[in-house]
Amino acid sequence: MKTFNRTVVSLLALTLTGMMLSGCGDDVGKVSLGLFTTKDVIIDAKQDPKIPGVTCHISRIEANLDFADPSDMGISCRQTGPISAADIAKIDKSKNGEVVFTESLSILFKTLKVRRIYDVPNQTLLYLSYSTKETNGSHKHALSTVPLYGSQAWIDPAISAALPK
Repeated sequence: MKTFNRTVVSLLALTLTGMMLSGCGDDVGKVSLGLFTTKDVIIDAKQDPKIPGVTCHISRIEANLDFADPSDMGISCRQTGPISAADIAKIDKSKNGEVVFTESLSILFKTLKVRRIYDVPNQTLLYLSYSTKETNGSHKHALSTVPLYGSQAWIDPAISAALPK
């Protein structure tokens, strides 16, 4: 019985700590899903660490006091400042791109990741958000794009075709 009580107290302490720390992030919005639920939609703003002119807003379900395993998320990334050719030169241009954000979603070992992939022919940054844990036979994911057209990093296709390769 003492072991059970310690486990309950430990879980409550962990949950309360998580709730207190949840307000310490980049939260820009929090919407309750109703009076009789402990679930909220959280909206975070994350700036790309290598391209500071891009901000991604990520929405996800936060289930306080709940062992639910929510996987759905949305992402919308926009140019919010200058993007230079020097910024683009710093990023991974492989087909896999690189992970730019990671966040734990649950005590059930699920992580939200956002990966940046550069679409060279279309001069567009792709931001793919995805869950690392399969839920109902699917890995949840969402995609947002930031075209470089109109930014300092844009290279006119006619000029780039004339450049030596």
